[in-house]
Amino acid sequence: MNLKKTFIESITSLVWWRDIVGIFIGCLLVSAGFVFFINPYNFVPGGVYGLGIVLHNIFPSVQVGTFGYMFDIPLLIAGMLIFGGQFGGRTLYAACLIPGLMNLISTMVYPTQEALEALDPALLLNGALNLSDHLMLACIFGGVTLGIGLGLAVRCSATTGGTDIVAMMLNRFFKIKFSNGVLLTDSFVVLTGLVVIGFGIGIDGETESGGWLLSLYSLICIFVASRVIDYAIDGASYDKLLFIISNNHSEELRDYIINDMDRSATYIKASGMYSRDEKEMIFLVVSRRQVSQVRRKIKEIDPLAFLVVTDAYDTYGEGFKPFPEKEELLSD
Repeated sequence: MNLKKTFIESITSLVWWRDIVGIFIGCLLVSAGFVFFINPYNFVPGGVYGLGIVLHNIFPSVQVGTFGYMFDIPLLIAGMLIFGGQFGGRTLYAACLIPGLMNLISTMVYPTQEALEALDPALLLNGALNLSDHLMLACIFGGVTLGIGLGLAVRCSATTGGTDIVAMMLNRFFKIKFSNGVLLTDSFVVLTGLVVIGFGIGIDGETESGGWLLSLYSLICIFVASRVIDYAIDGASYDKLLFIISNNHSEELRDYIINDMDRSATYIKASGMYSRDEKEMIFLVVSRRQVSQVRRKIKEIDPLAFLVVTDAYDTYGEGFKPFPEKEELLSD
């Protein structure tokens, strides 16, 4: 019994250390993404660091990471006071790690304090990574790097706090859906960037012509990052989930699924909302390349059938992925 307990404790400890290292790597990628692809080009991808980029244009002597600390720490404290234990040590670890890494990397890659304050891409790594003439490439690289880093942190049960906490507060006090709260707060940050960076309000000196276009690049960066985060968390979807509703579930379709495709399926009892007729819906999981085969067969058997195809990100069981081992479940 003691041996089993010791084994479980050792596995749990290994999982904990694996997650701590994973969070560090994720935060390092997020920090590098901002330093190399976001900050030098004044993209504003929402969040507290996007707001930090806006404020850095007004107060150049204060680095973006420092603004991150100025926003994240009060938000985390407020979140812990309002929501209690929902914010664990991993979130605190990640929220404190990113701004520090961002400032450290920025200090290393810019040759002088003046270059650091200007965040001049021509001086970044002595001009070796200047993408000023390729802003689309910069925002895509930035979005991909941020997405991988944030996705890795989330997979290790951490978040970076920031505007997520604001969205949770909006949900608690104003009954605004969490997703809408995130959209509202990030939209506010992007609009602030448009006003300050795009139109130069609050900045000493002249702004570049067409600076408002940076907001469009920022939106592209946000979109790319969101898609990559989904991919990093859920992985690629190679299986497809099919719902087939037909008045003519013939033996021909059943034989095709079982014998020709070497699959099985499930009948689910259903009824039409309009007609109230009793029906049987087929629940079927196939590989991506088999979707077109099923579609053609259904059209051949019953052209009036109703078919819904959606992604199945994780499929466990016979013919698909095996269930996780016990030590993997311990990390949940």
